[in-house]
Amino acid sequence: MSRQRVVITGLGGLCGLGSSAGEIWREMKNGTNGVTKITNETLQELKIKTAGQVAEIPDIGLESKATITMDRFSRLAVNAAHEAFSQAGRAVTQSNATRIGAVIGTAICGAEAIEEGYQMLLVKGKRRTSVFTVPRIMPGAPAGQVSMVLGLQGPVFGVTSACSSANHAFISAIDQLRCGRADVMLAGGTEAPLTYGSLRAWESLRVLTKDLCRPFSANRDGLVLGEGAGVAVLETLEHATARGAEILCELAGGGMSADAGDIVSPTLEGPVRAIKSCLADAQLNPQDVDYINAHGTATRANDKTESDAIKLVFAQQAYKIPVSSTKSMHAHCLGASGALEMIAGVNAIRENIVPPTINYDERDGECDLDYTPNQAKEHRIDVVISNSFAFGGTNAVIALKRFVQ
Repeated sequence: MSRQRVVITGLGGLCGLGSSAGEIWREMKNGTNGVTKITNETLQELKIKTAGQVAEIPDIGLESKATITMDRFSRLAVNAAHEAFSQAGRAVTQSNATRIGAVIGTAICGAEAIEEGYQMLLVKGKRRTSVFTVPRIMPGAPAGQVSMVLGLQGPVFGVTSACSSANHAFISAIDQLRCGRADVMLAGGTEAPLTYGSLRAWESLRVLTKDLCRPFSANRDGLVLGEGAGVAVLETLEHATARGAEILCELAGGGMSADAGDIVSPTLEGPVRAIKSCLADAQLNPQDVDYINAHGTATRANDKTESDAIKLVFAQQAYKIPVSSTKSMHAHCLGASGALEMIAGVNAIRENIVPPTINYDERDGECDLDYTPNQAKEHRIDVVISNSFAFGGTNAVIALKRFVQ
């Protein structure tokens, strides 16, 4: 039985590398380090001194009565969605608004509003927090805010599954389109975790590096946290063709799995099943894959487990497929990471360029694949898979494909 094909017609994003999807991709190709010294004065006493920071959220003309109800993670999502929707050239009208929806993923919701609330109650001695605290911290707030700003009246909801949230959002959006609940879905992820309480909690986990993110390098010693957002406009091929949209590439499918193991330590079997499920859903064979955008967080366990999973799925072919972790450049933006990596995957196909893994210093005998060290390279790319493996053992992998009518 034939099924709806899903295509991408718009991209938007902002993170430490830039304030638009175009800027982010340009800096990825250049191997730019978007990790900088933390500038927030309230965070200076932390042991962790670096992060991927959004220097400034561009003004897209939002009214103050709208922004006052938004936490930072919602502001980032709205900006990314606005850019993606503008590129897609899709105007919402009274007749089609109910056929356009949004699903936005996040891992740590409303960190800014939570911190402000505790400051008001415990430091300033106030009797109550802001009246908008609850609407600001809701995990579904970014999706709701995107729908209100853009006028979307179709399926709108949030998903939260730690660092796999964005890829789960993409797969959920595919389902809405294939099931016929919508013609267009905006999907992606957002995160703003750079608050005192959040960073203190991450310090306690002892998985953060004090300087650079070095995925797959033998001297890697932890991840770097970042903030950002990414959104893609997804449409059924039938709908995109009918309106004459420019198609950037095809979102061919996705795969999901659960480790059902440890809350923080990854298993090998879970990622393997997610990759295989993705390939099956996208109707692809292992030999079809030309580039793997890795989860690649730069922790000892994660990078080895992911490398082993790739080798199990692709066998000897694994050594011929370029792999890279763009987290080395934009940092680990948690629920937004998969969406920023979507920007990398789409543009890798469009320009036949593999973005690099920067800060790669030493070869690790247990991580022995081609990680595209330090410099981008030209390579024919028709198919990309992008991995997201999260705390809780929730895995999600998506497949992108060069569009052919």
